[in-house]
Amino acid sequence: MTNGLAVFLGLVIVGALAYDGAANDWQAFMFLMRRFVDLTEYLAFWR
Repeated sequence: MTNGLAVFLGLVIVGALAYDGAANDWQAFMFLMRRFVDLTEYLAFWR
């Protein structure tokens, strides 16, 4: 991955988080974080 691509992806992620915070009151971010926690707990079960 080139530095330019990494910066672009980072800006896209930060922009998406900023939009979610401004427009949706962090609902999409909280949904994704809850799903991520569920996934890590599921994977820990199979360890």
